[in-house]
Amino acid sequence: MASLTIRKLDDAVKTYLRLRSAKNHRSVEEEVRVILRELIEGREEPLTPFAVPYAAPTPQRTGALPEASVTLIIGGGIAAYKSLDLIRRLKERRIEVRCVLTKAAQQFVTPLAASALSHERVYTDLFDPQSEFDAGHIRLARDCDLIVVAPATADLMAKMANGHADDLASAILLATNRKVLLAPAMNPLMWSNAATRRNVAQLQRDGVVLIGPNAGEMAEAGEAGTGRMSEAIEIANAAERLLRPPTPKPLAGKRVLITAGPTHEAIDPVRYIANRSSGKQGFAIAAAAQAAGAEVTLVSGPVDLDDPPGVTVKHVESARQMLEQVEAALPADVAIFAAAVADWRVANEGEQKLKKTAAGMPPLQLVENPDILATISKLTDKRPRLVIGFAAETEHLIDNAKAKFARKGCDWIVANDVSPATGVMGGDRNTVHLLSRKTGAQDGEIAVDSWPAMTKEQVAIELVAQIAKSVTGKSLESAS
Repeated sequence: MASLTIRKLDDAVKTYLRLRSAKNHRSVEEEVRVILRELIEGREEPLTPFAVPYAAPTPQRTGALPEASVTLIIGGGIAAYKSLDLIRRLKERRIEVRCVLTKAAQQFVTPLAASALSHERVYTDLFDPQSEFDAGHIRLARDCDLIVVAPATADLMAKMANGHADDLASAILLATNRKVLLAPAMNPLMWSNAATRRNVAQLQRDGVVLIGPNAGEMAEAGEAGTGRMSEAIEIANAAERLLRPPTPKPLAGKRVLITAGPTHEAIDPVRYIANRSSGKQGFAIAAAAQAAGAEVTLVSGPVDLDDPPGVTVKHVESARQMLEQVEAALPADVAIFAAAVADWRVANEGEQKLKKTAAGMPPLQLVENPDILATISKLTDKRPRLVIGFAAETEHLIDNAKAKFARKGCDWIVANDVSPATGVMGGDRNTVHLLSRKTGAQDGEIAVDSWPAMTKEQVAIELVAQIAKSVTGKSLESAS
């Protein structure tokens, strides 16, 4: 066996391996070999002093964003500086990056910089004794999901087109069976040269994907034209499209209405009644519904979040304003009420800031706010086909959620425990239970589907998958 590849290790194991290899002045790959040798020989070292508590991997449900890996070949050219930003952009998209620097690339960026950004060892030499004794260039060529060359110089493309393999980068490109994405960068005259045009045509016939080059000013004074490397975000987006083909659009043509965040109920011009809702779950659902092809309207209370791209967002303050915007957004096929709407407001809002007086605290008479979920659930005209409420509880979660289900008249309830100990309110993870009517069941029978702990983005993707199946009969996987 020439090489051994281990993928999808959890973060705790990765951290342990990095710490142990650093302690022993070995690469991670060599450290894994030592550990395996010790296991076989019965001399396993204890994990201390670098032991890391094992954390079970988060269960993955339908639609969860898959991890991917890229071998990034950085060619020699001034555009190589953009590749450092490209590493960051790829990692933002949960894409692991291993870098290969040509000899010329090291004149512009250092292996240390690329390693610091990628958190991986950087490869530079075809004849590196630490990796080539087990065919390291073959592992780099195939132990990935995509190879990206940025910048792809005229020399590198010429080598690819003609099958050369006289350095690590060209050997990887010749030995790979993975898709290759090139981001060309060179002087405009080099790009338009007949030899380069022939090489580009050959590479495209071979199935290589190109992005750019763009037109603009060049590094050389007074030079302009086509030859600038595409920006890092453009290359990262192109890589992600190759790694993760566009999401199916099972909700195309459907209108989805979502509420999110808290409401602020004014006491006077300065003070208000509110809660700790961050709006993250509702915003994640809006983004997931938009990605599934829906026309999405999001009615949001005051939050510190950016509006999801492609979503119509209506910003409001109070429960009454939220209800007004919800009614204005009808008709809709699906309505999801994730907002934590204040149950009460002050009956007589002060026109000026309320002052302390000798008489003590001024009386605050509270009145009930409109029940947005119940109002929309009980409409006879313009009622959405599927109405989903949220039940945020701190005790007796399922019992209270079932009572709310019966009281509100909605079709589904998403119940979650928001006790302070859970960290759900304002946090990034959630554990939910989906309550719905049992198919063919007697009145009052409720099915409870309990989901594992997930990020709020994963909860959103799973919920949208369930909605698509209910409303259209299509799953996120099978929709076209």
